Order: sequence, then structure tokens, then C-alpha cells
Amino acid sequence: MNQNDIKAVYFIGVGGIGMSAIARYFLYRHLFVGGYDKTPSPLTLKLEEEGVKTHYEDDPQLIPEECRDPKTTLVIYTPAVPVTHRELNWFREQGFEVQKRAQVLGSLTQSHKGLCVAGTHGKTTTSAMCAHIMHQSHIGCNAFLGGIVKNYGTNHLLAESDYVVIEADEYDRSFHWLRPWATVITSTDADHLDIYGTEEAYLESFRHYTTLIQPGGALIIHCGLKMTPSVGEDVKVYTYGIHEGDFHAEDIVIENGEITFNLISPLGNVDNIRLGQPVPINIDNGIAAMALAQTAGCNADELRAGMATYQGVQRRFDFVLKTDRHVLISDYAHHPKEIYQSAKSIRQLYGNRHITAIFQPHLYTRTRDFYLDFAKSLSQLDEVVLTDIYPAREEPIPGVSSQLIYDNLESGVEKELIATDKVLEYVGSRDFDVLILLGAGDLDNKAKEIADLLDKK
Repeated sequence: MNQNDIKAVYFIGVGGIGMSAIARYFLYRHLFVGGYDKTPSPLTLKLEEEGVKTHYEDDPQLIPEECRDPKTTLVIYTPAVPVTHRELNWFREQGFEVQKRAQVLGSLTQSHKGLCVAGTHGKTTTSAMCAHIMHQSHIGCNAFLGGIVKNYGTNHLLAESDYVVIEADEYDRSFHWLRPWATVITSTDADHLDIYGTEEAYLESFRHYTTLIQPGGALIIHCGLKMTPSVGEDVKVYTYGIHEGDFHAEDIVIENGEITFNLISPLGNVDNIRLGQPVPINIDNGIAAMALAQTAGCNADELRAGMATYQGVQRRFDFVLKTDRHVLISDYAHHPKEIYQSAKSIRQLYGNRHITAIFQPHLYTRTRDFYLDFAKSLSQLDEVVLTDIYPAREEPIPGVSSQLIYDNLESGVEKELIATDKVLEYVGSRDFDVLILLGAGDLDNKAKEIADLLDKK
């Protein structure tokens, strides 16, 4: 379909964080935007306020009239939508052009210089940091992100710029649609084994992704990853890490709630970097973000200003409550390595205080594949409260429950198993010192109520 022919865009799964960013892009272009999602959420309700015609029942009869012409309507869906979805099948049967979200992003990386961030974890924060640096620089950028950036209250940025910052999602090999001009790879710890089957297939997917970097572009890859990249002869390859790599930090100081360091870079060192969101893991993420922004031409002053004013992403080590008596953090961490880093960071910040995690495991398959690793990562904390597994797109698997993690927590860790719908009642009956909500499910929806309960104690 010619882009000029598109008058309406329909999203199946419009409430997904990545999908909503593209929906807002088409609203910005003054097209009619409609969509379906399984359940209402704060994000879908916000989209409705902004002009997206949304409904929550899988029924082709509910598709808006403006989206029923195959000659003028583009249909975009997320891979998480089941193949039995009635609306998706209706669009296909009627001859509509149907594209995955990643295909749309892929077309943007061919019309713009794509600055992409891939990896099992760290990609939302790293891409958000890079987008913020670029946005406040003399270069500017568009951005499609996997989280709500607190500086802007949105997950997308639009500007008259040659650059677009994109979070490159490996789920369902979606990032194979992209053609990055420059890309970071943060990590390649096996995940989504329900899709890939084996760690080897997962690593091969990342190797193939590196073949897609455009001539004259750059790969910025974290030191120590298992994968071996396959880039073209004219693609520059840089490494990065906290203490090693072409890009790394020196003179790190963590004190009085602040983190500062110097950036060592082959494109020009930058002294006196201060993290606006002073979390230890953000040293690593910040190095990657600054490296990507430097390749696009951001100067030292712009890097310093961007890092100092970056406020973070909602649900990424997000301080919901911070008083002398209580600390409440919400973190999207849902992979064992992410939880390990999150627990390590919170221990560095609050080493002498009692730290409790309420963890909602995400997906039966991920719990089945990694329950021992989850237990090991969570055992860094003083107390672990496990809720029911958040199923997302999956049906239950016999024998797979949060009990698997619970039974393998190390001795000495206080532990509890509760139903998800009992979380507020549980918090109300207890007192906490430092509490962190972990997981990619819907536990975060209760964060404000939990904060109110703690604040009243």
C-alpha cells in the first residue's frame, strides 16, 4: 500500500506499550486511529482521550466504519495476538494489508537513521536515555520506546530529525525487520524459549540482527556476550562495559544518593557525568546510551546535560514513594538476570535496611525454564513475597506455579506465597522498610494504592 493512500490505521493490541507509541505517531499525522485490546488499562484510557477509537471485545462488527476499507486502512498487530483472533482473521480474509508492529518500525529505519537498542534486558532504559540525550541536543530525534519516559510523560517523541531511536525487540524475531544505522546490544541472556526453543537459536537470532546494520553504521556491543556478531566490512564495531571496553567509566563515585563518573570514549572522553536517576545499573545503561548518541554527533556538553536531567522510565527502578520511613520502588524486571541487577542495585543503595520484594512471575514458560535462576536472584533480598504467575498470552502448564520459585529460595530468606488479588490486604496488614514490586504483569497497577497504604503507617 502506498503511504499516501493510508487514511486510517487499526491496531490489534493497541494497549501494548510499543503499539501505543506507533498509534500516537499516526495520530500525530492526523490519520484516523482505531484499535482493539483485551482489557482496559490506564494506557488505553489515555489513548482514548487522545483520540484513538478503542474497544475491548474481539468482534469484527465493532471495527469502526473508518477502518473497514482495505484500500485506505493499514492494520497493525502485535505477535502476542493469538492466531484465532476473530478481528485479525476478518481483516486478512477481506484483503487488508496487515503488518506486524516491527514491520512499521522497520520502514522507519529505512527512511531515517535508526539508532536501535537490542538485548534481553536494559534496552528500554538505554533507548530512553539515548532518546532524551538526542532530543535535547542540537540534532533532535524521533523515538519509539518500550516505556513511558518521565521527562515527557510519553513513550514516543516526534521531531523534524533524520534520526529515530527504536527499542529493538527480539521477541518473535521482530528486530529482524529493522535496518539500524547504529545499534547497541546490551545483553544476550537466553529468554523467550517458548519462541526460540534453545539458547543457540536465541544467539543466532542476535547474530543475524547484526547483519542488518546499514553500510557505514556502527555496532556497540557489551563486553563478554556469548554471541559473535556478523557485520559488513564497513560497519564499525565498538565494545562497552562499566570497567572495560572501548566505551567505559572511570572514577566512579557513589555517595550521598548521587552517582558521578567520567566516560572514556574513542569518540572523545567526557568528564563529570552525573546520573539524574542515580541507580548503579544506570552506569552501564548510560555508557551505552552516550556511546550511541556520540556516534550520531552529540557533543560532550549535550551528553552531560542529557544524563543529568534524565528522570527515568515508569516501572524501571521507579521510585513510587521515598520518605525517611518508607521506600517503594516499582521495577519491570521479569528475567532472572534483570532481577539480579535490580536486587544488586537496591542492596547497594539500601545495604543496611530490610528489603522486601513482591514478585509476580511473568509467563508459565519463563517460570518453568528459569525458576532456579529466579530463586537465586531473589535470594539476595531479605524477604520475598510471591504472587500468582501472570499468564499474558499463555495457558497454564500443569505443575508450573510460583511454588517452584518459593521452594528453591535460599535458607534464611523470609518468604510468603499469596494470591495476586490479596496483595493490598497483605500490605495493609504489614509494615515494610524498603519494598520493591517486581515483574512485567499487572502488579504495578496497585503501586499507587500500596504507596498510600505505606504512607499512612
